[in-house]
Amino acid sequence: MDPFEGSASPRHEEGSCCPWARFSSWLECVCVVTFDLELGQAIELVYPQDVRLTEKEKSSICYLSFPDSYSGCLGDTQFSFRLRQSVGRRTSRFTDDAYNRDAPITLQRETSHFFGFVYFRQVKDVSVKRGYFQKSLVLVSRFPYTHLFQSLLHIIAPEFFEKLEPCLEAVCNEIDQWPLPVPGLTLNLPLMGAVLQVRIPSKSDKPGGSPVRQTTRENLLPAPTVLPTIHEVDLFKCFQSVLVHLQMLWELMLLGEPVVVMAPSPTVSSETVLALVGAITPLKFCCDFRPYFTIHDSEFREYTTRTQAPPNVVLGVTNPFFIKTFQTWPHIVRLGEIRMAGDLPKQVKVKKLSKLKTLDTKPGIYTSYRTFLHKDKILIKRLLKGFQRRRPSEVQSVILRRHLLELTQSFIIPLERYMASLMPLQRSVTPWKTPPHIRPFSQDEFMATLGHTGPQLTSVLKGDWVGLYRKFFRSPNFDGWYRHRHKEMTQKLESLHLEVICDADLLGWTRDKSEVEIVDLILKLREKLNKARRQQLQVKDGVMDKLDGFIKSTIGSLPEDLQTVLSSR
Repeated sequence: MDPFEGSASPRHEEGSCCPWARFSSWLECVCVVTFDLELGQAIELVYPQDVRLTEKEKSSICYLSFPDSYSGCLGDTQFSFRLRQSVGRRTSRFTDDAYNRDAPITLQRETSHFFGFVYFRQVKDVSVKRGYFQKSLVLVSRFPYTHLFQSLLHIIAPEFFEKLEPCLEAVCNEIDQWPLPVPGLTLNLPLMGAVLQVRIPSKSDKPGGSPVRQTTRENLLPAPTVLPTIHEVDLFKCFQSVLVHLQMLWELMLLGEPVVVMAPSPTVSSETVLALVGAITPLKFCCDFRPYFTIHDSEFREYTTRTQAPPNVVLGVTNPFFIKTFQTWPHIVRLGEIRMAGDLPKQVKVKKLSKLKTLDTKPGIYTSYRTFLHKDKILIKRLLKGFQRRRPSEVQSVILRRHLLELTQSFIIPLERYMASLMPLQRSVTPWKTPPHIRPFSQDEFMATLGHTGPQLTSVLKGDWVGLYRKFFRSPNFDGWYRHRHKEMTQKLESLHLEVICDADLLGWTRDKSEVEIVDLILKLREKLNKARRQQLQVKDGVMDKLDGFIKSTIGSLPEDLQTVLSSR
């Protein structure tokens, strides 16, 4: 049985002629990082071999692929990182506009950063001078598919550490046969004798919808392992020691505040940072974030300078050295190993920043931030009661994720409703005029709508919602949200304009017009069609073909010299 049969992924033409096209639609490359006695951490292997990483990118991958020496990770450790691409590098082997157009904004392919997913092994080995075998297998991708890529490493890495390079080559060739990641499709991904079944989320999915269910159309052997998500982390596991401060953490993420997460290991660090930035889904976190950050990072000086205010970034660190470095930062989350207080995970306390002084600083949230909204005590009681009753972590995570989703939606729906009111009426779009402009966003006008269409309609939380909105307007997250929505609305206007032009009597308009006016119309129509194709605008079926046909027939009716000029353009 062909494992790809029925996977519903169209084979793109690029995939048949571009080397490693299928592979590079999932991964940028696979790296093996080892410890060299003379060089320190060094890249031993990059696959495919024609991938060109800059020296700066290689150096960053090397340092980010090993746990900090303070972590003391023995055995196998999995974590992730995110690094900035070097300026001026090629963005991709082929464009991915179609994917980003249909994917949720939080899962779009990154254009300026790489994600790294690490499987690190450190075991005693008397044959090595240092007495330890230390090596990392790293999947580098532009996609934030944390759960999928960590699941892949769980399958690949144990085999790789036994068989090394031949195993890696076989795996990469297998990934190069996978169907492309198309939003909305359920795919079967064969790997080393197993088959993973995943669904690629689509922006048309209902937020908080049901997880993937196994499809029964195919009689695959072996039976596929269904991954319920490709990107989500275990929220309850990440937040169980800070549950009573969940409201504060959500607000800090919503406002794009500078936050440092100090954790006992890269695993806890990276998972907590990813859980934090995902807490405001479906809103995109538009600031920088680094799930795992070290003193060797190329942005270390940029992020630790004391000559200016801390940047809007969330950093995950493990080295206690950072306690001194980040003393001027406004919000520091110091996590310890999870400890139980009776039947419950011990909850950390909010403490003054002035107490953050020594390397043995106790776990806590060090901040002077005061929340705008009150805590949801009902949620906290429900989660703690579930913990006492041994409710599975997966179920606790679902409760937590639904709460955060509903909270974010309660905040964002009034903004979406107001933004929609800025759109010109459809009847104002006419074929012979430039589309009308979207009205400018007025903060005061928006605030005036909150009395009757505010978040109180969908949320029971009390507090200073108006103050929260005012601060949100000054954050990078508002700027990112507004730019994205404005772009979507502008494209919608362009699509409507094309459809109105298509329905107009263009031929009748040209009958009493001069050649100059007709040529001007042809050039403008061509420009609009080219722009629509570049932006992959969603228009009704047949609109583009009909306008192309009109341009072609109109050019044919003009004198030969004009036909020649227009045909050559």
